[in-house]
Amino acid sequence: MKNKCRKFKRNYIFTFTLLLLTIAITYNGGAKNLDPSAFGNYLTGFADTVPRAKDTVPLPAADTLIQGNNPDSLLSDSVRAVKIDSFDVKISKDSIDAPVEYEAKDSMVLDVAAQKLYLYGETDVKYKDVNLKAPEIVFNQQTNMVKARMKLDTAGKVLGQATLVQGDITTVSDSLEFNFRTQKGLTHSSYFQQNELYNYAEVVKKVDPQTIYAFKGRFTTCNLDTPHFAFRARKIKYITKKMAVTGPVGVEFENVPVLPVILPFGMFPIQQGRHSGFLPPQFTVTGGFGLGLEGLGYYKVISDNFDITARADIYSYGSWRLNLTPTYRVRYKYNGSLNFSYQNTHLGFKGDADYAKNKSFFLTWSHRMDSKARPGVNFSASVNAGSSSYTKYLPTNAIINQSNGAGGVYSQPQSFANQLSSSISYQKSWIGRPYNLSVNLNHNQNNNTSIVNLNLPDINFNVNTIYPLQPREMVGSGKWYHKLGIGYTGSARGQTSFADTSFTFKQMIDTFQWGAQHNIPISLALPQVGSIQISPGFSYQERWYSQKLFRTWNDQAKKVDSSVSKGFYTARDISMSVSFSTAMFGTLNMKDKNARLQAIRHVMRPQMSIGYKPDLSKAYYVNTQFDTSGRRMMMSQYAGGVYGSFGYGESGSIGFGIDNFLEAKVRDKADSTSEEGDGLKKVKLIDGFGITGSYNLLADSFKLSTFNLYARSTLFDKINITASANIDPYMVDSTGYRINKYVWQDNKISLGRITNGSLSVSTSFKSKEKDKDKKQENDELQYDNYDNLTADEIQQQMDYIRRNPSEFVDFNIPWSINLSYSLSFSKILRRDYSGFDTQFSSSAQFNGDFSLTEKWKIGANGYFDFKTLKIPSFSMFISREMHCWQMSINVTPFGPWRSFNISIYPKSGMLRDLRINRTRTFRNN
Repeated sequence: MKNKCRKFKRNYIFTFTLLLLTIAITYNGGAKNLDPSAFGNYLTGFADTVPRAKDTVPLPAADTLIQGNNPDSLLSDSVRAVKIDSFDVKISKDSIDAPVEYEAKDSMVLDVAAQKLYLYGETDVKYKDVNLKAPEIVFNQQTNMVKARMKLDTAGKVLGQATLVQGDITTVSDSLEFNFRTQKGLTHSSYFQQNELYNYAEVVKKVDPQTIYAFKGRFTTCNLDTPHFAFRARKIKYITKKMAVTGPVGVEFENVPVLPVILPFGMFPIQQGRHSGFLPPQFTVTGGFGLGLEGLGYYKVISDNFDITARADIYSYGSWRLNLTPTYRVRYKYNGSLNFSYQNTHLGFKGDADYAKNKSFFLTWSHRMDSKARPGVNFSASVNAGSSSYTKYLPTNAIINQSNGAGGVYSQPQSFANQLSSSISYQKSWIGRPYNLSVNLNHNQNNNTSIVNLNLPDINFNVNTIYPLQPREMVGSGKWYHKLGIGYTGSARGQTSFADTSFTFKQMIDTFQWGAQHNIPISLALPQVGSIQISPGFSYQERWYSQKLFRTWNDQAKKVDSSVSKGFYTARDISMSVSFSTAMFGTLNMKDKNARLQAIRHVMRPQMSIGYKPDLSKAYYVNTQFDTSGRRMMMSQYAGGVYGSFGYGESGSIGFGIDNFLEAKVRDKADSTSEEGDGLKKVKLIDGFGITGSYNLLADSFKLSTFNLYARSTLFDKINITASANIDPYMVDSTGYRINKYVWQDNKISLGRITNGSLSVSTSFKSKEKDKDKKQENDELQYDNYDNLTADEIQQQMDYIRRNPSEFVDFNIPWSINLSYSLSFSKILRRDYSGFDTQFSSSAQFNGDFSLTEKWKIGANGYFDFKTLKIPSFSMFISREMHCWQMSINVTPFGPWRSFNISIYPKSGMLRDLRINRTRTFRNN
């Protein structure tokens, strides 16, 4: 069919070209060189009354003679070439300024007298950026008007509509009229899209390339033929890529008007890209703040690299909050955002028992540098700081609105966090050299105690291990002394602590202290002796302090008094060691080849070290009484410094440790093609289990150190277990202080007392992914079976389903569950040195979700505190995807803020402020 159409098209074009040549020759005196505009003037009604132009370059008399008066004779060599000018033809002012390309699959008819061209079939007309396709098109060349209309079959079914494409706007209409010269048009029953708006109107008039008027129109962000919701107005004006303006506009759902919801006018921005404008607020009601407007603000685009958003929340009880959020970006270099929030809170009314007033602020800053901007240099920032009371008085509405993108500065998990931390980091590596530098500014604060700790700054400079004795071009493995390595690690830090509730600049200066430390390690990798690896090492350390702490016993007050002396102080330490390590393997094979357990493999890695450290810190350790019983303790004058104090006394220690790995080889009946062959697979039983400790030969007491035990394993590839504990082999007195006596000296079978430990268990479960191909095959088979059933048999099937619904439940529902449990305890020395207290914490965290259908999802998250037997935080949500809308329900039944929130909002970014929201909060005092 296509070949016939192409042949027809070529024959038609050839015939049409001959016709044009005949007309042109008739009206232009049989001229052979034709101007294409001559035919255009003929069709537009202008006859060619201009005579043929004379030669502008006449021949000289000598050149006009022909030798021998013979036409076939050659011209004289002196004859000059004749220049023939083109026709001088007048061009109509009404003619179009570009060619029109057209084609039709069925036929084309040219009416010369009426100056009209008729196109039938699958037509296609192109003019500049205008492309028109329709079943039937009529082009009037005298008026430059093109008319197109749809086509129906004998049954009234639409075979095709008129489609006009100009730029990025596509209009589909029942009928269309368009003027190529003026670019104006009129359509009927038209569908067209403007950015995210899908529009329909009974009549559409295009007055210029940027302006469109619509009569009895409907527009929506839903792309269905019958949209879920729409706005309907009698008159609409569209300004391309800017906005849509309407008169009175109403809302309808599923073609049902929502009365009496009618707005007097509407302005819908459809401008693409970033642009300045007001941000509409949303109405809310809270128990502690009253009626409120949240998110009222303005967005300002300052440049392509910088913009700022200002929002305000206002409540009827007198509370208000202001948020400023500037963002910046430079492509391929860096980007970041900053948010500053200040709130003035009034809970309740003055005179009420629970009335509270508070002023607080919060600051967040995020900065990221592109790794390709400056190779070897990186700068990043993540700041979360502010008043400890900010999150305490932050309305839950703002928390929920932040997750929905409406305003506020805090997410719900963060709002209940007791710890806040920040970091600003600069890192530099010298390419090709073993140096690297990092400068960090760190911050952390506890919202319960209101204590803020600042590290200003924290500088680290490292030199990677270099081998000064190694030749530049080493042949083979080299000599043993070639592996002598020297490195350097240096750091400096300044820190201060204060309470943000009573912050003063003087307090920050008084508590500020700084320190520095230097470490020069020297290592040597000796050749392996059999199965034993020997590694000697030497280290020199030096620390600088800005203060000394002097502590003395006060007999009158019965306590330890402390005083601080500012200055510059130094301390040094030297240590040397030799370590030995090896690995041993053992395998236990089962005799029964058909047993499930085939083998157990054990890997043991023992290690031992011998070290010596001289006593260089004796000068700044003081034997101080610390209780009324007269007991004394060696206390360092550098305790509480930035880097702490070196250990007291001379040390000649023997370190020991052992690490174990255990795995099994089992027969997998479900898989006979595993990597081990014969249906065998490896199963990890213990990923790691070990113990470490040391014995000081030169100590006068407490020679044996505490034992550190650890274990980690993954059971069934699902349950992750990690445990650790410290065991003290010495006894304690009634107040909890150690005495130089082993616990097993009283004929007890014990390794010692567990002083601190931790245990964490975590696991996660999720449903298997559906086999879409198999599901589709089953569905098709099911539908095929139903197609072969009679009406009675189908009714019998439906009755059986109603009587046995459990047999038809789909248990293959996507779901996921994450569970974790943590336990920790430790013994802490009391501040008055009167004994030790055991701090204990235990909690369980959980979160999960499941999808009832592809559109519904339900989830929850929270944690349980076993110490208080309470649930400090718990929240659950339900979300529903509704094609062009989204619904979410959030409920927080426990915690300092109990709340629920129901929101329904469009997915379109253009209508994201069109939100139906209902929120209630309840504060637990």
